[in-house]
Amino acid sequence: MPFVTRKSLFAMTLTTIVAVLLLAGFIWSGIYNIGADDPHYRPVLATLQSLRENSIRARSKDLKVPNLDDEARVLKGAGQYAAMCTGCHLAPGMKESEIRPGLYPQPPELAKVRLDPRDTFWVIKHGIKMSGMPAWGASHDDDTIWSIVAFVHKLPDLTPAQYKAIVAKAPPDDDMDMGSAADDHDAMPMPAYDAAASKAQPPSQ
Repeated sequence: MPFVTRKSLFAMTLTTIVAVLLLAGFIWSGIYNIGADDPHYRPVLATLQSLRENSIRARSKDLKVPNLDDEARVLKGAGQYAAMCTGCHLAPGMKESEIRPGLYPQPPELAKVRLDPRDTFWVIKHGIKMSGMPAWGASHDDDTIWSIVAFVHKLPDLTPAQYKAIVAKAPPDDDMDMGSAADDHDAMPMPAYDAAASKAQPPSQ
């Protein structure tokens, strides 16, 4: 007796057709709310998070990480970060930005987490679909992206005063508007911290 009978094959085919038609009807109906202010259901969110993390790790695991302690690399990354990243990922002492509350999923606050440098490089270079994270590799070379990674790796250790001091020392770059970045950061609210921290100098690299 065959393992798959003609009757069971017909049933599987019919089930598949019905499932495809139901999925097509769901997509076509517009019943799903695509708005960023309507969060995913927990199972959907968990699935997407797992998909994202596994996809990034599979593509970043073989990357060769350069010296992230190189002072010139960190300083270059500080300027790039201040100009390109603070609107979504904030900075030490920065409470909020105009765009961040409306983003879903919420971008990580990079002064409060320490990420794998390989994952960070891959995400900066390639972006993440339907998340608001752009693929900066379209306009920046790998060396520039590694400089941002180097600075992001240092970011959790910086006080607001140290952050501002490093950004002020960052070299100018034709690819970004350092003037507006500096002005925006000077205007941001600073949290209270002790006097010793306010006098701290940027850490030696």
